[in-house]
Amino acid sequence: MSVLGDALGFLTDFGLFDVILPFLLVFAVVFGILEKTRILGSEKIGDTEYTRKNLNAIVAFVLGLLVVAATKIVGVINQALPRISLLVVVSLSFLLAIGIFMKDGNDLYERLGKNWLVFLMITMFIVVVLIFMSVIPANANQTWLDYAIDFVINYWDGTLFSSLVLFGIFIWAIMYITKSPKKDKD
Repeated sequence: MSVLGDALGFLTDFGLFDVILPFLLVFAVVFGILEKTRILGSEKIGDTEYTRKNLNAIVAFVLGLLVVAATKIVGVINQALPRISLLVVVSLSFLLAIGIFMKDGNDLYERLGKNWLVFLMITMFIVVVLIFMSVIPANANQTWLDYAIDFVINYWDGTLFSSLVLFGIFIWAIMYITKSPKKDKD
């Protein structure tokens, strides 16, 4: 084993991946959300309004500790985040591959257009939900994704599934028929 491998093993035994990193992640995300949304209010000092950093930090600290105390949640985080990171790398590689074939001076987002960006965002959201469903256990034998797949396979020809497909087609048809026409660019 290498020196870096030994150091990584020491950090694993120390609890870096099971305690420290999940705590820091939850603390940073919760603190950032509280600072941005100002849910706990703000205070005015002079003419400037400041967030209540002390309250935001305490709430983020407590939530971080509660998440770390729940070992099942930490397990889900430790399984899901590497997969989401892989998704980000794949997405970035896809965008880089598109960018290779573009002319200089073109903005990728303008070039792709709003519809493609919405499609990519919806696809990424669905994949992230599927990733979390694949790591959250529904029972001792299967995850929620396994349970959903088994349910669809067992009831594929059932009334419920065919009703959902028909409902989806009706929604799509209503949205297609009632969409407003695009304005011509002059």
